[in-house]
Amino acid sequence: MHALIVAAGYGSRLRAVSPSKPLTPVHGVPLIERVIRAAHDGGATAFTVVTGHEAEALERHLALAARQLSLPIRCVRTGDWSLPNGHSVLSGAAAIGAQRHLLLMSDHLVDPALIATVVRAAPAPLVLGVDRRLDNPLVDLDDVTRVRTAGDRIVAIGKHLPDYDCYDTGVFAVDARFHAALQASVDAGGAGSISAGVEALAADGGARVADTGDHWWLDVDDPRALDQAEEALAAHDRYARAA
Repeated sequence: MHALIVAAGYGSRLRAVSPSKPLTPVHGVPLIERVIRAAHDGGATAFTVVTGHEAEALERHLALAARQLSLPIRCVRTGDWSLPNGHSVLSGAAAIGAQRHLLLMSDHLVDPALIATVVRAAPAPLVLGVDRRLDNPLVDLDDVTRVRTAGDRIVAIGKHLPDYDCYDTGVFAVDARFHAALQASVDAGGAGSISAGVEALAADGGARVADTGDHWWLDVDDPRALDQAEEALAAHDRYARAA
């Protein structure tokens, strides 16, 4: 199972802490490295990371991490990292091809068991891991992407969706049909976001969900979330640096 990780954006809400969001240390380990390790423990065996902002520094770190972790990690630069995240996905998709793969965000920390749940889900053009705990205290309601479902089908998705029944955890399993829907959305003048691609598939019933239960996840998007991550990992950190 290949994993495509989007790591190209500016990370404006963490700029006061770090010039590169993916390289921001979380309990001593860079965020991007935690994502890769969790994905590997959840079933991923190879990685493509889409870079953009601070690309040189990130690519140097990933080359070192590939050797240290003995994992195949390659980097693909997106043409314009100021564009919405779907453009980064399309940059990476060209390198991955048609195979089913994970799609992950470089700023989402997740329990490997959550990733494994999505990997095991019945194949579809797109499967999104969702959290149905609407009272999850780690969710930032001002920033989280909300999802409305009918059974296991996604019927609507968006950050300000007024009627929803679960949250987007940022963990997807997709294939070339998602890439095609995303590209068609861009060609039609759409925003070019991942959510726009999901909406395009949802219209034809091709966007599904996998319920991730009580598995832990956290979108580390600002200093408050970073503090929450540090607090959570202080109690139990499977990826802590060796002394």
